[in-house]
Amino acid sequence: MTILDRERAQELLRSISVRQVRLVCGLVLFGYVTSHFLNHALGNISVGAMQIGVVYHTAFWQFLPVAIIFYAAAFTHTGLGIWALYQRREFRWRAIEPLQLALGLSIPLLVMFHIIGVRLGQTLFDHEKLYPQELYAFWVARPERALQISIVLLVAWVHGCIGLHFWLRLKAFYRRAAPYLLAVAVLVPTLALLGLYQGGREVIAASRDTEWHTLNLSERQIGTQAQQETLDRIIDYSLMFYLGLLGAALLARGLRELHERRGGMINLSYGNGKTVRVPKGLSVLEASLRHNVPHASVCGGRARCSTCRIRVIGDHSALPEPSQREAFVLNRVGSGDPSIRLACQLRPTGDLSFFQLFTPSTASASAHASQPARIGQERYLVSLFVDMRGSTQLAEKRLPFDTVFIVNRFLAAVSQAVISCGGQPNQFVGDGMLALFGLASAAEDACHGALRAAGMIATNVAELNEFLSHDLREPIRFGIGIHGGEVIVGDIGYRDHMVFTALGDAVNVAARLQDMTKILACEVIVSEEVCASAQIASDDPPRREVTIRGRDEPMMVRVVADAKVLAALAEPREVVAA
Repeated sequence: MTILDRERAQELLRSISVRQVRLVCGLVLFGYVTSHFLNHALGNISVGAMQIGVVYHTAFWQFLPVAIIFYAAAFTHTGLGIWALYQRREFRWRAIEPLQLALGLSIPLLVMFHIIGVRLGQTLFDHEKLYPQELYAFWVARPERALQISIVLLVAWVHGCIGLHFWLRLKAFYRRAAPYLLAVAVLVPTLALLGLYQGGREVIAASRDTEWHTLNLSERQIGTQAQQETLDRIIDYSLMFYLGLLGAALLARGLRELHERRGGMINLSYGNGKTVRVPKGLSVLEASLRHNVPHASVCGGRARCSTCRIRVIGDHSALPEPSQREAFVLNRVGSGDPSIRLACQLRPTGDLSFFQLFTPSTASASAHASQPARIGQERYLVSLFVDMRGSTQLAEKRLPFDTVFIVNRFLAAVSQAVISCGGQPNQFVGDGMLALFGLASAAEDACHGALRAAGMIATNVAELNEFLSHDLREPIRFGIGIHGGEVIVGDIGYRDHMVFTALGDAVNVAARLQDMTKILACEVIVSEEVCASAQIASDDPPRREVTIRGRDEPMMVRVVADAKVLAALAEPREVVAA
């Protein structure tokens, strides 16, 4: 392994957090639950269909490598849930988080009888309990178990769905996919419950036949009374052990609180005159929440963002060293200043003075909870900058209102072209505009749409020139720059003056290309990357290597003298959602 490979491996390990381990384990368990519920849903057909389905379900999940992963995920996820009960000091992010934790911790209590009765019974006594035996136990022998299994089914599903929501809510596609995911989230447990009910009815009817009892309730299948008593004792001991773990976690929380208070209190000064007194061991962000001090934190204190960053005032040498996760996040944002720390990770042991780097009103989790798509996120977009030429001379020879009228007509012509090609007008700066493509489409379609929009802008402006020919001494001219790349999109601004826009090198390059159209006496300059993504392989428009201000390396672009030719090169196509 080379030094570079070792460094990449170390960076990958540093980037792995407890939350990510919990997420992976949760996804494994959610996959098992979904498979099991779909098997239950086969009961709407017949118990025989459930029997056939469980053969495939069992064959997959009991395949040795899969079984090892599954049981490791189950024990790890449960252990991390108990650890979260101990570790989490504040649950004031929102009510859904303590609800998710409570549901997750209740699952073992509710499902233990089923796991031990079926899986451990098979391992210890070679029982063959399948759907007929379990449905008979639920609906005939011990009907209270039917209610219990229904409750655990709903609890496990809701717990998993909440976890998926927390994971996906910042993804670009989530808002569009949410209605379909909600439909799946409602249908799967509904069909599973109906399947158990219909299967139970079939078993109740069949159990009236003595021959059915002989075929399905033999000692080989359900075991003897002594074996059942053994399993019941194991269930009782397991429940006591698990409740003991929960009690130990709660006791440890109380002892920690007592120890921290005896260990001393510290003062946290916010740099604006606000000072709070908290026990040692609390993170700065937890202290802010406890004392209702506004503190920016988009990710909710999970070290997935850097918006809770603070700058320590004074000596910072006595502070605890950053954890691997904190160091990874700070490195990602290029912070080499040791006085800058993440408030959600820093747990000071002495008095601390600091100030927040982000204003809470512009990046709070609560402010954006209802609009997850407005939180800063990285994605591929195509930026189109268009600027009207000669607007200064236009204003010198006209009344101000006449100038505004003409500029607005120009921007309207540009905006109509952008919208009709799948883009979004984003920023208006004087007589110029930034348009974004790819907010609701794939990268290839975004490139294609931007090129079509440039051609349509030329057509619309030509029509506007004809309409205003009696009032214009010379036609309106324009310049367009187009480039695509990874950018950060989100709300930028202050308080009530927030705007949704994109920031990044790709946006800056598009602006530079637009400026360059003046020098090269053309209407459009498109980066070669955009043309390649749009599958324009011809040498028309011609290629040219140019130097972009602020960039060390030259860039290959296409120089388009007449923007209308782009309309022919980029024929309309169906836009595919990203």
